[in-house]
Amino acid sequence: MSKILLLGSGELGKEFVIAAQRIGQTVIAVDSYENAPAMQVAHDFEVINMLDGAELDRIVAQHNPDFIVPEIEAIRTERFYDYEKQGITVVPSAKAANFTMNRKAIRDLAAKELGLKTANYRYATSSDELNKAVAEVGMPCVVKPLMSSSGKGQSTIKTESDIEKAWNYAVEGSRGDVVEVIVEAFVKFNSEITLLTVTQNNNPTLFCAPIGHRQERGDYQESWQPARISDKDLYEAQDMAEKVTEALGGAGLFGVEFFLADDGVYFSELSPRPHDTGMVTLAGTQNFNEFELHLRAILSLPIFEIKLEKTGASAVVSASENSENPTFDGLEKIAALPKTDFRIFGKPTSRPYRRMGVALTNDSLETPVEEVTERAIAAAKLITVKS
Repeated sequence: MSKILLLGSGELGKEFVIAAQRIGQTVIAVDSYENAPAMQVAHDFEVINMLDGAELDRIVAQHNPDFIVPEIEAIRTERFYDYEKQGITVVPSAKAANFTMNRKAIRDLAAKELGLKTANYRYATSSDELNKAVAEVGMPCVVKPLMSSSGKGQSTIKTESDIEKAWNYAVEGSRGDVVEVIVEAFVKFNSEITLLTVTQNNNPTLFCAPIGHRQERGDYQESWQPARISDKDLYEAQDMAEKVTEALGGAGLFGVEFFLADDGVYFSELSPRPHDTGMVTLAGTQNFNEFELHLRAILSLPIFEIKLEKTGASAVVSASENSENPTFDGLEKIAALPKTDFRIFGKPTSRPYRRMGVALTNDSLETPVEEVTERAIAAAKLITVKS
């Protein structure tokens, strides 16, 4: 039995803990607030500021885990190299976690070192630098904090009057202590996909069937599997994903995002952990969901194959108001639907647009994915988050 220190305890962490509990692993869930979703199903928990290196060192020494599994960005990730030297396995690796917690490191690795095709981009550490960067990449362009998640701080600049607002919004949405943004030229893409990529210690890299998704405010609203993609584009995306995950090292599941455009595939972003759009795998689309795959790769349990078994979709259940004690109406309605399921994450508070749950639908592989997605969207609307 292994001891796992989970850094970040949201809904993705909760599903990971459930997967770990099912095969007898011990998990200590860590977050900045008590009663976070993963804490509700873990063996033990800690409440700390993970950007405080001394606090991070303290709980690592206290629990002496076999594995450290990051679930969020806002962590003092440079400490991970020391933990690896102590014999603790950082997932997927200290390099992977450190590079991908900051968009600058992963983008430079992909574009400059590996030569992957990306949007034209610049960096800015002030409003004046942002003006200069926008002039160089052109409008429209997208601005994102170097450290953020779930679309926080992300906006699109269409006119000069948007620049100051974009800077302020990015600083407000930034996680951690890095006040810097990436400015990306707008890619005229036809669709976006997430390619869940599983690296293994002693076995080949495996890929899940591509997942399509739609975003609002930089946060995913629906995802579906399999996404429609040409064989040529899929091969190109898999090749890019394998190159970048190999460069980062270690074992685990990566969520690698791509834009699909008329002129081919563009690398967008990478997360060294289960991906929010991958919650569609909870609909039973594969022989293993993304959380089970992450766990098995971490523990060096061989994964013979990842098999797509059903068409599926997920749709987000969001809150519309602030509440200290959110409740849910409509669960009996969604429960009555065929080939439909749902998850309520157990977040102790709500705020507008906060992701509180997800509706899941599936059907046979012959069923059009658009039809299954529409059913997920309709199902999610049956659940109301109340204060």
